[in-house]
Amino acid sequence: MNWKTLIWKELWQRPTAMLTSLIAVALGVMALVAVQNITVYSEDEISHRMEKLGANVLVLPSSVSLQDYYGADMHGKTMPEEYVTRLALARMPGVENLAPKLCVDAFVGSIPITLTGILPRSEFQAKTAWQGIGIFGGGDGLLGLNPVGSDRGCCETKVNVSTDNDPTSLATERTVQELGKHELIVGADLAAQLSADPGDKLNVLGDEFTVLVVLPSTGTVDDGRMFAHLHSVQRLSNSGPVVNVIEIMGCCDDAAGSLVSDLSSFLPETNVVTIKQIVETQVAVNELMSRLSWVFFSILLLVGGASIASVMYANVSERRREIGTLMALGATPGYVTRLFLGKASILGITGGVIGFVIGTTVAVILGPRLLGVPVQPMPILLGIGLATACVVSVAASYLPARRAARLDPCLCFSES
Repeated sequence: MNWKTLIWKELWQRPTAMLTSLIAVALGVMALVAVQNITVYSEDEISHRMEKLGANVLVLPSSVSLQDYYGADMHGKTMPEEYVTRLALARMPGVENLAPKLCVDAFVGSIPITLTGILPRSEFQAKTAWQGIGIFGGGDGLLGLNPVGSDRGCCETKVNVSTDNDPTSLATERTVQELGKHELIVGADLAAQLSADPGDKLNVLGDEFTVLVVLPSTGTVDDGRMFAHLHSVQRLSNSGPVVNVIEIMGCCDDAAGSLVSDLSSFLPETNVVTIKQIVETQVAVNELMSRLSWVFFSILLLVGGASIASVMYANVSERRREIGTLMALGATPGYVTRLFLGKASILGITGGVIGFVIGTTVAVILGPRLLGVPVQPMPILLGIGLATACVVSVAASYLPARRAARLDPCLCFSES
């Protein structure tokens, strides 16, 4: 009978003794894999969003703390819509586009939805008081070249803001050119849930709307939202002329730096934040999660290692006569050492594989639900988990194995 067969027989006959150690090792690997997986894909998602959004600024109610860009209007706080007019008339250098929004809870039949009021660019153009500044199209102004006499000449890199009338531009540009008072734009996921297609009629907040378009999937909270004209949402929700957030597209790469202080001075009643601040906050959170995952990993593996060492020492004491018999039959110290280290390696490999599978499953399920981040398995984490779990298991078993290898068969048999 070779040493591999003896190891499997030992594990099969005494499974309970190793179960605690196996669980501790698996939990350590699981924590590392789950958090690292989510962290890596969260960082990728941040980079992807930054590439799409450029330099952006959020104007929020003063009581609202820094939040994710795509969920910045979900706080339930409001501020006067009049701030939008003040910003439009201020002619601040660096402002390329204004997009006020108001979110309210509603139902379509028995299905709860988030209805977001948006103000199309055509609404800005219709304002008599704004005609003289060329805002949002028609020539030059905020969407194009500078109007005659304007001092807006800072832009070297334009934000991607189109002037066509494609309502799907809301998916990438956060605003649309035209939107009727009884028209809806529906996110991809919500449209699938409602079985809604362009041209369908939907009753929302007691009024009938026509679905103008279904947005392409963006992988953000917008996929589960429904968009209507801001003034229609204000009227039907009885909220009055208020908004949750004003999104501002800065027109050049370095506009956000000076723009934040200018906006804060101009609207001291609000909280002005930039995408840079939001990203830095999210990156800091990701780094903290990553460090914590290594801390949990280390603690759980230390616990697992201590448990394995304790089990192995107890195993040596319980099997002194068996070990003595093996050595009397010709087993060398190296053979006995391999028995214990082989058992430890199996525990490490098994714990690493189980931890990777559970950790990856947790990340894939919780990533999209908690953070809105799609997560895929990362094979490299399997290698890291297996290698670390095996090293810890073998290291924890080395001293008990050496102790077993040094037993004197004569003393083992003389013990009562």
